[in-house]
Amino acid sequence: MGTKRKEIIKREKQIRSMPVSISKRNEDEKEKMVVEGYAVRFNEPTVLFKFDGLEYKEIIKPEALNHADLSDVPFKYNHSDNVMIMARTRSKTLTLNIDSEGLFIRAELANTTAGRDLYELIKRGDVDRMSFAFTIEDEDYDIETHTYTIRSIDKLFDVAAVDFPAYDNTSISARKSSALELERSREIDLEKSADEKRKKELLL
Repeated sequence: MGTKRKEIIKREKQIRSMPVSISKRNEDEKEKMVVEGYAVRFNEPTVLFKFDGLEYKEIIKPEALNHADLSDVPFKYNHSDNVMIMARTRSKTLTLNIDSEGLFIRAELANTTAGRDLYELIKRGDVDRMSFAFTIEDEDYDIETHTYTIRSIDKLFDVAAVDFPAYDNTSISARKSSALELERSREIDLEKSADEKRKKELLL
């Protein structure tokens, strides 16, 4: 049974990581630096953190992007604002395609020093992960399976090639605190229910 999350947590920016791959070049694109891969994969459990011997997971449902704001999404390196963006949906150098597997991105990297460096690192395999930043519109938490299910994403801020697939520590810490709070609340409810049952049995 799912439990709805608190609005203040849902509205915080989240960061997740997925594999990224270099695209094949054809004759028409031999001078272009194109990278592609899935920024989001649907229905694949991701372990967010481990606590007390348990794995706490997250699943993104296929309908999660149905109403997401994808109007102006940049492609970055490590989500950094200190590095020039490499591609952008607004300029049609970044395309986003939602299919049955997830959100597939294709980025034609800018022919800049940063773009060329990133392309070489991806081609060599030094950078092989992709990450995306977003806010959650609707999700629930299953106490039995310790799993968050994201049902609606509000806004996609950016997608990024990353050298380390680390999640944003602030958002994960908030989710951990919320999960433990929900589970402790449930334990208290179960204890109260058991106490009430024992009292009724004593009165019989």
